[in-house]
Amino acid sequence: MVNTLLAHDLLWGMTPEQLPADAPSWVFESIRAGQPVVVRRAVSAAGQISVGVRGRLREQRYAASMATASMTRRVTPEALCHVDSDRDLPALRALTQLRPMLDRCGWVWGVSGSAGFELASGFAALHEGSDLDLILRVPQPLTRVQAREFLALLDTATCAVDMQLQTPFGAVALREWAGSSNRVLLKNACEACLVLDPWNPLEQAA
Repeated sequence: MVNTLLAHDLLWGMTPEQLPADAPSWVFESIRAGQPVVVRRAVSAAGQISVGVRGRLREQRYAASMATASMTRRVTPEALCHVDSDRDLPALRALTQLRPMLDRCGWVWGVSGSAGFELASGFAALHEGSDLDLILRVPQPLTRVQAREFLALLDTATCAVDMQLQTPFGAVALREWAGSSNRVLLKNACEACLVLDPWNPLEQAA
């Protein structure tokens, strides 16, 4: 299972003992409360997973490493597509609104960000002004025309929606791929680089 871990997966099992002694107090509080950590797109040492710890505030994000052996549970973004919530917030209403279209799109999709964290863990992470963060797994190329059509549908939602395209070589923002710029920012475990084609990382900017 460890070999299949992907960015945005949520993991349980990290302990306070795995944190650096100088980590902020809110980081320890989050881990002690039993909150999951999110897999980061970064290179990790053997037996370790690069993760991020979330705090209550938007600016409270902390990069850390979790021992692979301590992992007790994993939830992927695509496992959250049809999880419902009793909270009435714009991001959750947008998810309900977009779900039928996303189910019909032919690609595997998932919920990430604050919405994914809350739906998976039960810890309140969303507020009235929260965006809805989604991922789309696209092993084959999504044309720019398709991207623009997709974006037009997402922009009908009741709140701002940010979608990341997860290619075999990294992630690129749908909104950027649907734009007019020739090169787009591709993020992978090692770097972020400008490419002409996110499905062909050899085409990098000079």
